[in-house]
Amino acid sequence: MYKEYTILTHADYENGIKERKLLGLKCRACTRITCPPMPVCQWCGSRDLERTELSGEGELITFTVIRVPPEGFEAEVPYIPCLVRTKEGPSVVGRLDHDAERATQDLLGKPVKLNGSFTKGDKFSGGPHTCPVFGVRE
Repeated sequence: MYKEYTILTHADYENGIKERKLLGLKCRACTRITCPPMPVCQWCGSRDLERTELSGEGELITFTVIRVPPEGFEAEVPYIPCLVRTKEGPSVVGRLDHDAERATQDLLGKPVKLNGSFTKGDKFSGGPHTCPVFGVRE
């Protein structure tokens, strides 16, 4: 018997982000969270997953300021891609909603929260995709 393993699709994940919800998958085997979605737990490889909503809160792990953009993103510069370790454990790539001219290493380790979404694509990315946008919590 065939079992459907797509509990949370990337389209579901992106639609959640547009609604300011960060969705992931909770593993019934190891209880850890996988985000963004994939067919197996990123920690133990189990397929026994259930859909869950994360808090959208986390810690800024790293970022960079893009001043020379890839084709199709010229109007966006400067912008700040970032990596956030969520409160629930997994790390998520997104954008940081912060003044690029004031972005210093002092931001590392700061608490952040999901506060929006960004949707864009170019001829190399296979069309538009939505990523989470995080804001620094003071």
